[in-house]
Amino acid sequence: MKLKSVMVALSAIGTLAIGGVVFSTDNSVVEVKIGPSLSSNLETQRQQDIIVILEDQAQLAGADLLTKKEARGRFVAEELKKKARMQEPLVAFLKENGFTFQRFYIANMIAVDNVSVEMIRELAARPDVRKVIANPAIRNVVTPDVGFDGGEDKGVGIGENIKSTGAADVWTNQKTRGAGMVVAGQDTGVQWNHPALIRQYRGNNGDSVDHSYSWHDAIRSPISGGTNKCGYDTKVPCDDDQHGTHTMGTMVGDDGGMNQVGMAPDAKWIACRNMDAGVGRPSTYLECFEWFLAPYPQGADPLTGDPTKAPNVINNSWGCPASENCEGNEFAPVLEALYRAGIMVVVSAGNAGSACGTINDQPATHSRWTFSVGAHNHRTGSIASFSSRGPSTLDGEIGPDLTAPGVDVRSTIPGDGYAGSMWSGTSMAGPHVAGAVALLWSAQPSLVGKVEETVALLESTAVGKTTTQACGEVPGTDIPNNTFGFGHLNIKAAVEKAVAGMPTP
Repeated sequence: MKLKSVMVALSAIGTLAIGGVVFSTDNSVVEVKIGPSLSSNLETQRQQDIIVILEDQAQLAGADLLTKKEARGRFVAEELKKKARMQEPLVAFLKENGFTFQRFYIANMIAVDNVSVEMIRELAARPDVRKVIANPAIRNVVTPDVGFDGGEDKGVGIGENIKSTGAADVWTNQKTRGAGMVVAGQDTGVQWNHPALIRQYRGNNGDSVDHSYSWHDAIRSPISGGTNKCGYDTKVPCDDDQHGTHTMGTMVGDDGGMNQVGMAPDAKWIACRNMDAGVGRPSTYLECFEWFLAPYPQGADPLTGDPTKAPNVINNSWGCPASENCEGNEFAPVLEALYRAGIMVVVSAGNAGSACGTINDQPATHSRWTFSVGAHNHRTGSIASFSSRGPSTLDGEIGPDLTAPGVDVRSTIPGDGYAGSMWSGTSMAGPHVAGAVALLWSAQPSLVGKVEETVALLESTAVGKTTTQACGEVPGTDIPNNTFGFGHLNIKAAVEKAVAGMPTP
């Protein structure tokens, strides 16, 4: 690529003004602003896909003063959009030099394709740039997380995993199954017309189907290098693997007959595909998070998104690992934005156990803004051997928050089928909690959008579990500990406590 800009020759110290922009010429300053994973690859990969994080980020704490989720969502979206206007000088620079790029407003970031080493350093030298990080293709572990035998399980009514959380008791005792709530999943996609999912799909009103604000495909071109059975930039929900359909089923699945596999079967669902046959990028994950904050029709300008159509809770059964050049902190402002908007972000802790300190992939490492879930065996109550243990390698906090069923979990799969034997992983555990949040907020609407209070309720009502394993200098006999967190999910107790102790709005 022939660059139209004047390249900056970096001297040892000082600054240099070019075209009205003052650049740092201090090599040490510039190098610090280049993420470590990106920096380590510069000599071997002369052209890189990157994400530029701008210095000026939105301050969103004012959302906490608002009591209604919709008001919080509007406030956060507008503040973020205003801050994104600060991208204009950098956008002009990128256009001038012929780069392909994608702007984000959920955090003040721009993804830029095929950037030379010299240009990466020039971008890092800009005063309006805080950090330049890698945007690698990431091979996620999808189907299966731990193993899958390929067989189909026979329907038995309410799944034992669902019963073990107390969800069925909530249906009976509180007369609620999640009505009025919207759950979301970013994953490999979803078979939207699966018999156990079609009724709950928000895009289906019973008479007609409109996918505009209920489905988004962040995979507009190949990432994995191969072909994709769903194609790209799809306007209709499709699952190019099986993982997304399985996780969605655990949140809301119910065919009205012998296949009651979901926690909140009267909630609605929406979804975003963030991987190309299991391969994603930080930018595709960012795009899904941005779409969830304010959904918009496929192909429309993200700035036209409607925050009143945002989900209540998002399930994230994926990870962005440092081993594949995810820098470690790029999702922090994004997750904070969703938190401030009153959207609960549930994340799977990871399958790197049983060693301590194995909660090491984003977004689970961001304990301040997310709710992380480990996996236990619902038949025995024991922790799954693969379930990642805390503390978080990012912030050192205890994790997971709690555990949920994650061993041999029966749920929906594409082709109108069901599978359970060997479907094991924290990917299977997380959706139980996302569905539980829908049940809790449906039963006690005064909690809607109040993420901090919801976290406290789920943690205080969990069935405490101890272990002989001590991690991060936290004894396994303590509660919380770094194996089970606060213990097993107990949504029955959480709902009962909420209904008894909080006024109905």
